[in-house]
Amino acid sequence: MQYIENRTFDEIKVGDSAELTRTLQHGDIELFAIMSGDVNPAHVDADYANSDMFHKVIAHGMWGGALISAVLGTELPGPGTIYLDQNLRFHAAVGLGDTVTVRLTVLEKGANNHVTLGCLCVNQHGDTVIDGQARVIAPTRKVRRPRVLLPEVHLHESGARFAALMQATAALAPVRTAVVHPCDALSLGGALQATAKGMIIPILIGPRPKIEAIATVEGFDLTGVEIVDTPHSHAAAETAVALARAGKVDMLMKGKIHTDELLDPVIHRYTGLRTDRRMSHVFILDVPTYPKPLLISDAAINIAPDLATKADIVQNAIHLAHALGIACPKVALLSAVETVNPKIPSTLDAAALCKMADRGQITGGLLDGPLAFDNAVSTTAATAKGIVSDVAGNADILIVPDMEAGNMIAKQLIYLAGAEAAGVVLGARVPIVLTSRADGVRSRLASTAIAQLFIHANKKGDTPDV
Repeated sequence: MQYIENRTFDEIKVGDSAELTRTLQHGDIELFAIMSGDVNPAHVDADYANSDMFHKVIAHGMWGGALISAVLGTELPGPGTIYLDQNLRFHAAVGLGDTVTVRLTVLEKGANNHVTLGCLCVNQHGDTVIDGQARVIAPTRKVRRPRVLLPEVHLHESGARFAALMQATAALAPVRTAVVHPCDALSLGGALQATAKGMIIPILIGPRPKIEAIATVEGFDLTGVEIVDTPHSHAAAETAVALARAGKVDMLMKGKIHTDELLDPVIHRYTGLRTDRRMSHVFILDVPTYPKPLLISDAAINIAPDLATKADIVQNAIHLAHALGIACPKVALLSAVETVNPKIPSTLDAAALCKMADRGQITGGLLDGPLAFDNAVSTTAATAKGIVSDVAGNADILIVPDMEAGNMIAKQLIYLAGAEAAGVVLGARVPIVLTSRADGVRSRLASTAIAQLFIHANKKGDTPDV
């Protein structure tokens, strides 16, 4: 166990010193801004900072002051120290990636246990960035305490990852999209916002009077938007599938319609959109406590997939990851345990899928499994269990044993961990934006952006056929 131990007034000698070294990270600036409320754009706005006098994002000046305080409170004199006075002179800015060494040196001991210390902060080049003096009351009682373990802090800007996905579509041509039965404000509004952002060219399919009535109530402008009038939702789904088969649309988007009602004409053997690839759903989750987007499949279509179906589920998810810019996605094959157990079928499937990847039957990703959920997403858990793997603790894709497990994992992350979710269905002739009735506009836009990226990647040959 690590300890913090002070130096009492009697132990301190003139000339004694202590130091610490820190490298400025983006998270340091964000945490300091959150704690202090100081959102000066020189610290938190890269575009502004690049045009400012330093031409880079710089630390708050008092970040260096906080490091001085840390040395006083933990090293010299340490626990029991009372701060009396501090003066600081700022000589140079500290930018992202700069390494600062803080060194405190005892200059004078005075009456009433007063101690004066010189404070010097230098960067990695030896240049002085801050100097000054601190005056404290040194402790008179010896203190030795276990070092308190601080909680992990995960900084998360709500919607930032989905915003980045939408930004990635800015240079792409809009996709002709059949919006199936957009007969509520959310689905119609989401489609129209995607249109305004240049993601899609919509064809609204459903009862015209209902669509126009919603637009009137919500103040939506339907000028120039094509509407295909159908009597009900079932007819809207059939019409959308027919348009996709005829090559008149490149994407389907779910409106106010049940998923099974939308997919029923899609999976029809002769008139639907089936291919040799099994269809599967992929959740794309922005989880505040996870450092990157997390893909989960299949949590919405395949109830109890067999090995062949799981192979298609894996391949669909890998292709989507490629379209999102993940060159070699790490695929964790989930089970309840991380060892092969003949009594747990999902562990056998995981082992078989890994061997299929070894033999080139699944390509484009790095597979490992079986892995339990904890050691798929936590390096700490993986290390504790002695798992040596490039996937464990760092997965991009989670492949679940069945729909029940996948749905529960996704919903738990959404409702208990504050994750935001987008979703698409792959494996048909066209991708299908499949959102929940509870999803907001941002989720619908993110799902649309993901499908748009997939379509353009497919056209470029960056992914195999849908």
